[in-house]
Amino acid sequence: MNEVFLGSEALGAGMPRTVLRRWYRPMFRGVYTPKWAIPTLPDRALGAWLTSGRSGVITGVAASALHGAEWVDDTEPIEVVVLQHRRQPGLLIRMDRIADDEITTVDGIPVATPARTAFDLGRHQKRSIALGRLDALMRSVAFDSDEVALLAQRYGPVRGVRQLRELLPLIDSGAASLKESWLRLLLIDNNFPVPETQIPVCDEDGQTFAYLDMGWRSLGLAVEYDGEQHQTSRPQYAKDHKRLPKIAKRGWEVIRVIAEDTKSEILERVGEAFARRGAEIDELARSTRRNPPVCSIGRREDAA
Repeated sequence: MNEVFLGSEALGAGMPRTVLRRWYRPMFRGVYTPKWAIPTLPDRALGAWLTSGRSGVITGVAASALHGAEWVDDTEPIEVVVLQHRRQPGLLIRMDRIADDEITTVDGIPVATPARTAFDLGRHQKRSIALGRLDALMRSVAFDSDEVALLAQRYGPVRGVRQLRELLPLIDSGAASLKESWLRLLLIDNNFPVPETQIPVCDEDGQTFAYLDMGWRSLGLAVEYDGEQHQTSRPQYAKDHKRLPKIAKRGWEVIRVIAEDTKSEILERVGEAFARRGAEIDELARSTRRNPPVCSIGRREDAA
């Protein structure tokens, strides 16, 4: 972590004002960091807490990153819960209530617990982004959705709580990117059954050789989002090229989605695939990740 401090405290400890101005630059109001340093998100979270007079609590996307969630840029605005505070660039001020049992400490900084972080993510983020952030948080540190629902009861009809309640049953730690979460929600919102994520595909000997982003086992139909790494990485491209025929031989049809595909194009292609598989959307029971695997997965053991 880079050096982050209150200028007033440094001056009080004897630092000459000329040194402060020459070698340091402001991060937030009254908070300084070395001019040569590129602040990380933890640096900026510390700065946000200091500029709040050490009274704020970090929450939202920044809190999720401090809890280990992926796909958060260092430049992400820091969301902080405070009673009173002047707004300033780089901060999202939330003058909300927060109870002591909703606060923990990460590297010495007061941070919303995972459940309270989820409560704020589900309310304050745009719906499609909120699910991705909730998925990422669940992927990094398991939290109890029932505990989040209890917070919704505790605070009543606050802003965004209806959206939060709609998203809680859809959280899935199997989502491996924000765009996968976006794609899954697009399918659900358009009346497709809830897809299972990270579906193992086994060879003739029952050994897992691939995982599908999302899909429906009963139909042998999967949908995968190909991110930039699939298009720019030659090793990834070669891996995909080799595994797709093997997946097809196991009876699976895979719909591949890229960033340039429009929503209507995606929905049309998936709908046509449902028809080819002899299924009407409204005839299918909604599947969940509770479905037991049809073969030994072993992925969690490998990742441990």
